[in-house]
Amino acid sequence: MIIKTVTTFNNKLYNEYAHRFVQTYNWPFDLIVYSEDNVQNLESIQHNNTFDLIPQCKEFVDRNRNREVPNLNLDTYKYDAVRFCYKVYVYTNEIVKQARQGTDGLICIDADSVFYKPIDLNWMKDHIHRDDCMMTYLGRPNYSECGYLYFNLKHPETVNYAQAVQEMYNTDSLYQEKEFHDSWIWDVVRVRFENERSVKNHNIGDDQVGHVQCRSVLGQVYDHTKGPRRKQTGRSGEFKGA
Repeated sequence: MIIKTVTTFNNKLYNEYAHRFVQTYNWPFDLIVYSEDNVQNLESIQHNNTFDLIPQCKEFVDRNRNREVPNLNLDTYKYDAVRFCYKVYVYTNEIVKQARQGTDGLICIDADSVFYKPIDLNWMKDHIHRDDCMMTYLGRPNYSECGYLYFNLKHPETVNYAQAVQEMYNTDSLYQEKEFHDSWIWDVVRVRFENERSVKNHNIGDDQVGHVQCRSVLGQVYDHTKGPRRKQTGRSGEFKGA
């Protein structure tokens, strides 16, 4: 069974926090990095230029970069589609690419992650991968935590799902949704596939508010340092791992 990991960050984010990701990544799955600019210190890692390989991403950014985003303080991010579009394009592109290459599973993970305990295929089979499920996600109220998504690339609907998510961006139809951030869009399309195509998915979240990743099985092996405070310290206060 072949599993790979993909993430995305630019040079600014590498200097702010993604360097911890690169320095601590200790999982035995090939790591693929995308960036829209040239990031230093990635010589030993497979890395790609997002805009070169996914021109639709640049087109979306150029088309919408001047779209007004309301200033709603802590809720502003919910309407900033451009800010979160990079990882959507990267993940959906890599899902299709890896599925065609015969890869079995793809871990899509945010670059503000810090790794502690190594895992292996048996751990993934025990906790994450399900043969009858299209994807594994961290469910919580309102919208899921998408700092970690896993896709079963052998499921017959996974590529269709990735293409449907990307199409929301290619056509700007995501702007017709209640919220425009990536977590909302992943969920909208996932629920549609569950309802219309009877797709099963694996929820490893507890459907509660707060730092669901730390409370999940993933919180035993890595820390998602989401938010300015956690990024600054390099650790979540909720993380109980090593």
